[in-house]
This record gives sequence, C-alpha cells and structure tokens, in this order.
Amino acid sequence: MIWLLYAICAAAAGYQLVALAAVLRQLLRRDPKPARFPTVSILKPVHGADAFFEAAIRSHTAIDYPSHEVLFGVNHAADEAAESVSALPGARLYVSPHRQPNAKVANLMELERRAMGEIWVVNDGDILVTPEYLRRIVAPLEDPRVGLVTCLYRPVPLGLPAVWESLGIAIDFAPSTLVAPLVGIDEFGLGSTLCFRAAEWKAQGGFASIGEYLADDYQLAKRLTKGQAKRAVMSRLIVDTGLRYADWGAMWRHQIRWARTIRVSRGEYLGLPVTHAGLWMLAAALCGQWPLAAILLLIRTLTAFTAARFLLRTSLAWAIPFFPLWDLFASAVWACAWTGNTIEWRGQTLPLSATGKLGLGNWNK
Repeated sequence: MIWLLYAICAAAAGYQLVALAAVLRQLLRRDPKPARFPTVSILKPVHGADAFFEAAIRSHTAIDYPSHEVLFGVNHAADEAAESVSALPGARLYVSPHRQPNAKVANLMELERRAMGEIWVVNDGDILVTPEYLRRIVAPLEDPRVGLVTCLYRPVPLGLPAVWESLGIAIDFAPSTLVAPLVGIDEFGLGSTLCFRAAEWKAQGGFASIGEYLADDYQLAKRLTKGQAKRAVMSRLIVDTGLRYADWGAMWRHQIRWARTIRVSRGEYLGLPVTHAGLWMLAAALCGQWPLAAILLLIRTLTAFTAARFLLRTSLAWAIPFFPLWDLFASAVWACAWTGNTIEWRGQTLPLSATGKLGLGNWNK
C-alpha cells in the first residue's frame, strides 16, 4: 500500500505547487486603470453590529469615485445595524419586506428595487474598503468579456477562535480560491465583493432567482459567467473583514456551514482531502517515509507562507508550525460536513437540500 501513499502524496504536492503558481500569478497581476466612470450602486445588506462593523460602514462614506451611491439594507427595523447605519451622514437605509430562505438575498431584493447605478457592487456588511475601492473593481468591466469582478479578503481576528479561522483563510482558502481562475474555472465569486453590470444581472432573473440558495455568491457568479459565456476576474485589491466568535463552538459551526455550502455547490468537494497536505505528511511520517513527509512539509510551507505573507500580508504567515495542524483540522471539518444536512445560521437551524437550497426556518418571525 506504500505505492498508494506515494500517489496521494504526489497529488497533494502537485496541488500545492499549482496553488503556489496561482498565488504568484495573482501577485504579478495589475488592475487596469479606469477609462470611464459609470454610475455605481453599492448594495450592502447588514445584520448586527460591533466595533469592526462601525469602521466597515464608515469606510464606505470615504470612497473616492465620481458617481456612486451606497444603499444599506436590513431585514428588521430593530436590527442593531439599523441604528449604526442611521447615524451615518446621508445614509440610505431600507427595511426589506421580502421573505426568502436566504435572509441576505431577501435583503438584497429590496436594495435591487432602489438601485440606480449602471454597475452594482454587493459586499458583506463587515467588509472594510479603501478610498480607491470602486476605481479598482469597476475598471475590469470595461472588457465586455468580463461578467463579474471579485476580490479576496484579509481577516482581522477578534479573539482566539477567530485567529485560528483567519489562519485557515490565509494559508488554505485564499490560495485554493486562486486555483480556479488559473485552471480556467470561471464561476467563482466571493461575498467580500461582487461587481457586475446591473442589466446583465436583471436578465438572469435578479436576486429573487437565488433566494432559496445558501451559496448566494456562488449562484450569482455562476449565472453571470456560465449564464452568458463570460468570465470572472479576481481583482488584485484586498479588502478587510472582521472575524469574531463567542467561543470555539461558534467557529466550528461556521466551518461546518462553510463546508456544507461547498459540498452541495461543487462536485470537487469529494476529493478535497487530497489538498490537505498536512494530513498526508502525517500519514507518510507514521509509515516511516520521512523523506516523503519532509518534501511535502517543505512544499506546503512554501505555498502557505507565500500566500499569507505576500498576498494577504498578514502576520499569521509566521505561524509556520501550525500550518500542518490546520490541514488536520480541515480534514475533520470535511468529514463532519458529510454527517448532516442542516446548517446553523443567525441562530437558526435550517435544512439544506442536495441542490444547495435552504428551508425557510423561522428567521422571519
């Protein structure tokens, strides 16, 4: 069976090298300079509030772009976020009357009615942006072959459980996300930023068409790329997002929700453990194949450090001893994600179908 171990380790090492190539390719990319400035509507669904959220929404008032509007939306007038947004000078806040299994999409359905821009940008409530944000993400849409622009995010952890998840984002999620465009997969998009033409999205059915799905960002990206034979672009811009969990259990539940989202969205989920190099490094060491384990450790460390240090520019790049441990943790999450068909979201337990659709639950009560 040693030959099987060698084959899996070779596949794991090969994947890590592809991920490294994807990171280096992204580092060498440059966003195009804008030739014109179409009117932009930022649709920002919000829920809850904390110190980072306050900074995130304030950052949207300092965007340097000639013609744009920022529309905030909540599902309930009593949401903590409503008070924070209302305190912003000139804030436009709307309470959504719509009800969908995906509460975020229900929120966006109301903002969709109000938006006036030629270009729409959707980003999560806790995304913090820089003044150049719109100039950077709108420019690639000048190419008619581009249907969507998205960007990676840098986590700002608030508490130890969030630090652990932030490590995974830096060394696992970010490089793996960049593999998709490298190998020609176009239907990718992240909730940190989704920038697209309003007319093209309306032609695909608008937000009502994805209201039943958990992975709204993936569904939106799929419709804007495959649905009209266009491609997605990963901007070189990195935005920031705050991470906070009440305890380790909350972080674990978030990981399970994330994993089950991927499981029902992409068939590649079945082979995901092959990418967990730390798992196979341990297997090689336990079988006495120390040179094999050492080679795998070296390749994994190089990829993870490059992504964390030079791409996301986070100090977690120096947490090198924890890189293989994250892979073991990720393997445990992968396994547990097969054991149920529900997800925990906003304090609710919602059923999840094999097609990625959600049950309504009781979030609207």
